Amino acid sequence: MSLVDGSSDSSADMKSRSPGPDEPEPPRKKRSTVPEPPEDREPLLPSAGDPAPEADPASAPPHKANHAPSSLPLRCCCPPAAGGSIARCCHGGAKMAALAYNLGKREINQHFSVRNAKLLALGAALLVSACHAVFWGLSSHAGDDTCGYLISSGRFLGENVWQPYTCMMHKYKSSDATSCLRNQRVTFVGDSRIRQLFFAFVKILNPHVKEQGIKHENIPFEDDDHNIRVDFLWYPEVNGSMKQCFHTLIESPSSKPQIVVAGAATWSIKMNNGSAESLAQYKVNLTDVEPFLGKLADTSDVYWMLQDPVYEQLLADSRRMITNTRIDAYNEIAAAILNGTNRKSRSKIKIFSVSRLISEETIEQSLDGLHIPETSRDISAMILMNSYCNKILKPIDGSCCQPTPPLTLIQKLAACFFALSIGAYVAISVIQRNRHRKNKMCTDIESGEEKKPASVTPAASTLEVALFSFAKLGLIMAYFYFCDRANLYMKENKFYTHSSFFIPIIYILVLGVFYNESTKETKLLNRDQTDEWKGWMQLVILIYHVSGASSFLPVYMHVRVLVAAYLFQTGYGHFSYFWLKGDFGIYRISQVLFRLNFLVVILCIVMDRPYQFYYFVPLVTFWFMVIYGSMALWPQITQKKANANNIWYFGLVLKLGFLLLCIYVLSRAQDSFEKIFSLWPISKLFELNGEVYEWWFRWSLDRYAVFHGMLFAFIYLALQKYQVLFEGKGEPLFSTKVSNVLLFFSVVCFLTYSIWASSCKNKTECNEMHPSISVVQILAFVLIRNIPGYARSVYSSFFAWFGRISLELFICQYHIWLAADTKGILVLIPGNPMLNIIISTFIFVCVAHEISHITNDLAQIAVPKDMSALTKRLLCIASFFFILLFLAAVQH
Repeated sequence: MSLVDGSSDSSADMKSRSPGPDEPEPPRKKRSTVPEPPEDREPLLPSAGDPAPEADPASAPPHKANHAPSSLPLRCCCPPAAGGSIARCCHGGAKMAALAYNLGKREINQHFSVRNAKLLALGAALLVSACHAVFWGLSSHAGDDTCGYLISSGRFLGENVWQPYTCMMHKYKSSDATSCLRNQRVTFVGDSRIRQLFFAFVKILNPHVKEQGIKHENIPFEDDDHNIRVDFLWYPEVNGSMKQCFHTLIESPSSKPQIVVAGAATWSIKMNNGSAESLAQYKVNLTDVEPFLGKLADTSDVYWMLQDPVYEQLLADSRRMITNTRIDAYNEIAAAILNGTNRKSRSKIKIFSVSRLISEETIEQSLDGLHIPETSRDISAMILMNSYCNKILKPIDGSCCQPTPPLTLIQKLAACFFALSIGAYVAISVIQRNRHRKNKMCTDIESGEEKKPASVTPAASTLEVALFSFAKLGLIMAYFYFCDRANLYMKENKFYTHSSFFIPIIYILVLGVFYNESTKETKLLNRDQTDEWKGWMQLVILIYHVSGASSFLPVYMHVRVLVAAYLFQTGYGHFSYFWLKGDFGIYRISQVLFRLNFLVVILCIVMDRPYQFYYFVPLVTFWFMVIYGSMALWPQITQKKANANNIWYFGLVLKLGFLLLCIYVLSRAQDSFEKIFSLWPISKLFELNGEVYEWWFRWSLDRYAVFHGMLFAFIYLALQKYQVLFEGKGEPLFSTKVSNVLLFFSVVCFLTYSIWASSCKNKTECNEMHPSISVVQILAFVLIRNIPGYARSVYSSFFAWFGRISLELFICQYHIWLAADTKGILVLIPGNPMLNIIISTFIFVCVAHEISHITNDLAQIAVPKDMSALTKRLLCIASFFFILLFLAAVQH
């Protein structure tokens, strides 16, 4: 299952950071009884286009801020702690070390900026793209593709887990296999090893089939329900009988198989005691058989199995002559005759050589040294199934043998739009540059002297900003498409190991602790802290995705809490904003919805994905509208109104109670829920593969998390209003005794939940309990993080940097870090997994950061504050979606 993030902030730092209009936050109380209203900012979003802090993250990497002055007094030599006073040193060596430290830090900050990192990422993306294009260009000229690599090369990721070179292999189940082979016929021709492969293939169709039948005779298998027939024909030697067999298959149109798998050699070696004459005769016979195989390959998929190695130590005396040296000689002849090694050949016969690589690793598990272990032949059978069925069923996680999908009408129109944007921006830039050159040095005709015009660069117009943003976005979307829709880059399956998950977790934890700063605001869940919270949760989820850790239930259950925590922040942040600010205007709604959905809508168009595919964005969007409806519908209750008359507090409690009741009723009425969201046009937003079940499942997993966040915000703001909390720098949140007791119980609750989650044995049962009890660990974490004053006074700038682009990180990972819609891993550097993950991650993070800036720029244009202009923009957006729905209906 693919987990995502959403996020939220709480009360924020209004002085140190210029909040964006999409980010509501709880207030920061001065020493007065009534807290001041928050800035207009959106805490619950995963920082969709967050405005930057004072130091723009586009010009500073996620490292510690340099608090050192431009020059240090000679007596002050030790680098100061973040936010602390400068330590005094007492010897010259320390002075020199401190000076070098601060100068070096400024030098690094000057040259290693995010802007330079993005340029480096652009260069890396262009370089690897060129290398892959050349590689596939050469392979395509030779008639090779991912299907060729599937049946010829690969490696083991772990025990019994095979990874083909360049592509992903789908694990076929009985339902998939029978759907693919309905009304088809498959024929296996050969010796006992081919018979083994036959049974492994049949077991994919019907796992209950037993290996039985007379060994040296033909064995049929039929599935009458799906009209599938699979035959094994006993022809252990390449001779006239085998040639006649293929001739019969060619001449019988009614029973001509769609798949033919053949191979033989060990019987020839055994019956002739491995003689040279036998090898020569094998060459003659296979040469006679080859034309029939070629003719059969005109209408069928024909695979010739090269001989697997043997384990000579276990061979019986009667088989001692079957050595690996002789097997290799027979394989060389077969490959030469059938053109498997001639890269200029156009032969349609497919040489199945990958089984040799598989058997080299597993042949020691053979019972007799000759016959292949069960696990190896199961892998070979699955490769055969992928080779034939992937192009028919087109499974998401089976990229092998799948052609590039054709562009839809909407994708073509999107490509034209981005191309026009790039062309228009280039044209405007050229015109302005020429105009600037003409005006650079103007001559005063009267005096005959040259004078320079004012060197003030005019502000870019709205059109220029829009064109520049769409031009950059167009290039980025091209990268998205080539990564996950075209076959330019390679893809690999995930393989989970404990080390692949926990070692990166430890690594980022060390970095997060190392890059710590003093926060400028010490309120509970202040802006720096919530950015940090979003950041480390997003990084954990990214590692969870790329490592395939969902297969390990304890990790899965803990990540489920992280998703619930994002929704908790959503409820907390939006409720706080509406409660304190009382702003229910259309401008507010438009900004939040734009920032949340802009990138997803673009990707739905470019990548041809349904909206519900990016499930967390629809989820957060839905809950935002629920919170808005709960607070905006009559009677509108805000803190200002409640302060004037305490009866409104009771009214708000009733509203929250009614919301909880509605959530509970919908959670118990799945049929009603699905009927509601199956109505057009709502269904267009929440359907996935024509059903709304996935939406129901995602909604129900964390259905109470948003309510818990709203309730927590209400209680917290009430306690803050009555000055029950002590939120000064270094102060515990409550009195010392109460703080110690709460801290103790929080630690106990946190550990208790972790123990329970780690002991889960059944995912379904644990998922049923999760919505009600996940709040225990969330609240425990909030209290542990905020009760001690010293913990509330610092934050990790490393995690906070990632937290500000968490929405973009979540969405972008689908296509430019992972692959095949998160089912696999994108491979930019084949053959070196460590280097690959470093390069792909670097590009991925830079792209996500740039998209956050593009979203922020376009939000200012698409959602202006002027009501008249906003109304026109909304009409244009509504028209755009109407056209989009019309085109989607036409192309389907």
